[in-house]
Amino acid sequence: MREIRLYICISLILLALMAASAIAGEPADQMRHTIDSVLDVLKNKELKKPEKTKERRSAIRKLVDDRFDFEEMAKRSMAMHWQKRTPDEKKEFIPLYSDLLERSYIKKIEGYTDEEIIYTGEIIEGEYAVVKTKIRTKRNIEIPIEYRLLRKSNKWEVYDVAIEGVSLVNNYRTQFNKIIRSQSYQELVKRMKNKQEEELFGETQ
Repeated sequence: MREIRLYICISLILLALMAASAIAGEPADQMRHTIDSVLDVLKNKELKKPEKTKERRSAIRKLVDDRFDFEEMAKRSMAMHWQKRTPDEKKEFIPLYSDLLERSYIKKIEGYTDEEIIYTGEIIEGEYAVVKTKIRTKRNIEIPIEYRLLRKSNKWEVYDVAIEGVSLVNNYRTQFNKIIRSQSYQELVKRMKNKQEEELFGETQ
């Protein structure tokens, strides 16, 4: 009887540890799934062809859209200027911002295909988490990429990415603030639209 009780206690402890481990690993697991899916697209020989560039980037965008919270990122990038925007301005700004960030992110990762992805750490603090990774190149150079996530229900969504220590959100916040203060919000939107048109024009070449 004592052995049975001991076995039950050990089993319960193991189950508790397994459950805790599963919860603690959710951000990394979900991020790993997205990263692996993006790498599958990048490694696809058919999609590597120059004429498939638009199709390849479209496939990556769908995966990024599903994992990134662009509204949250837009708010953080605009900082104090976000509250001053009207509902229509916010509605217009979010897709412009997501397009700008997606292009920046996709351009940075498109060159990484056969490199090794290393998961170096995970930090969870309530509704927030950080998943730390490194890309190890063929020349044994390590490029750190840190994903910062916010939990919404059972899903962890990215609200910032730091590549080689540089936060995309902070980088855009500095740029946006400078343009708005020196000129205007309307000028910022104009530049973002022009940039979008330039990129789209470039893809058709």
